Amino acid sequence: MRRALVFVAALSSASCERASETRSPTTSAIEVVELELAEAQRRMQAGTLSSAALTAAYLERIAAIDDAGPQLGAVVELNPRARAEAEALDRERAQGRVRGPLHGIPVLLKDNIDAVGMVNSAGSLALAEHRPRADAPLVTRLRAAGAVILGKTNLSEWANFRSTNSTSGWSSRGGQTRNPYALDRNPCGSSSGTGAAIAASLAAVGVGTETDGSIICPSAIHGLVGLKPTVGLISGAGVIPISASQDTAGPMARTVRDAAILLNGMTEETGAIDYTAGLDPGALQGKRIGVLRQAMGDDARVDAITEAALGSLRAAGAEVIDPVELATWGQWGEHEFEVLLYEFKDGIERYLRDSGAPVSSLAGLIAWNEQHARAAMPWFGQELFEQAQAKGGLDTPAYVTAKAAARRLAWDEGLGAALERHRLDAVVAPGMGPAWPTDPVLGDRIGGGGGHGAAAVAGTPSLTVPMGQIHGLPVGLVFLGKPRGEAELLAMGYAFEQKTRARRPPTYRATVTLDE
Repeated sequence: MRRALVFVAALSSASCERASETRSPTTSAIEVVELELAEAQRRMQAGTLSSAALTAAYLERIAAIDDAGPQLGAVVELNPRARAEAEALDRERAQGRVRGPLHGIPVLLKDNIDAVGMVNSAGSLALAEHRPRADAPLVTRLRAAGAVILGKTNLSEWANFRSTNSTSGWSSRGGQTRNPYALDRNPCGSSSGTGAAIAASLAAVGVGTETDGSIICPSAIHGLVGLKPTVGLISGAGVIPISASQDTAGPMARTVRDAAILLNGMTEETGAIDYTAGLDPGALQGKRIGVLRQAMGDDARVDAITEAALGSLRAAGAEVIDPVELATWGQWGEHEFEVLLYEFKDGIERYLRDSGAPVSSLAGLIAWNEQHARAAMPWFGQELFEQAQAKGGLDTPAYVTAKAAARRLAWDEGLGAALERHRLDAVVAPGMGPAWPTDPVLGDRIGGGGGHGAAAVAGTPSLTVPMGQIHGLPVGLVFLGKPRGEAELLAMGYAFEQKTRARRPPTYRATVTLDE
């Protein structure tokens, strides 16, 4: 979606980013709604579908659903070479070379990931002309696995790390992304565009990034499966950063199996682990699952759905340990925030400098936003930028102390201690409450969950899987596990998914109604 086009046109040719695609709001003969990767591959193997045709079908759906129709505003830019890439992969298939389960599959990337031929902006007009010279390593891996890079998705500007009063899903480059389950509701951030796009079947699967909740929240709110991997499992190079301690990219998909397939294609250790191997409906049998009731109590409706989800876990053979408490619950937040300020300043300046961005420092970004405040800051300011700019380097004692405290409280004395004490395979909690109304004046009003926070600060994996809906608005159950425990979480999540079958596709209502 192209927002603030008059302003961008005055600055650059960025307003023409998607003009290279000839598009019309027609419906393709190829049905892509809720299409799973295995089925797409089966059709391509049978010769009844090609990557070129699949790519064209998604481009047509983006035109019909994202640009016209409900106007979700989820896709900010299309890859001008997407069709050519798909055709090349079809030629490979015809010659007998199939790279794997992602061969010929269209994938959307969050607009903070470097991909050659497209802008990488973190949603900021300050970077509207920033075209990286090289792919991020995770994109290199996806291309090697045979994925077609379809385009970029909108996000909360600067991954929601510019202001304390921000509105998730809004960026000065992309405008406001809307939630396909109720268009006046928020898509959550910061991987909001990826969440809305994959929920609406604008691509097969998508890549989000998370520092604290930015994969889990938009996935839960859009009825998706979202995996926040262990920090370091996927290279963070070429991704516009917030925190070296907490940042990671991860898969967002409509099923657990699709998320596992995408993770296989994203990881550096290709071939070392097949994340689909343990996907078995009986994978919960004998597992010890702890219930984090400290993340409950905000919303009785969310709690009721969570209780039903716990019943499904038991019915699938899990031993549910209820409750499990984190002795340090709520104590790591202040230290986490201090770490983020220091690491953002260090990381963003490294990225801007090394990638040849048009603005080369955090101070330069602050000045740019001030000079273009009407377009860049119409709803909220940049107080987090200013707080980060005031910090010193990573050798500052206050940073070193805060980093150690955050890790100790979130993992050593928190989640890790609970997993070990109760001999747990995972801890579960509601991932997030239902989507709230988008309000650019008052900002976000998030509630009803938040159990993901310990894993975010600890750098350990978390997985959300759909568990139900409230008036047609999805909510998810989040599984928190051990470092490099992605395979185990995916296996447990798959068994839960097969037991509940809770995902429902969006209906693009204007607002919430009583009939759902």
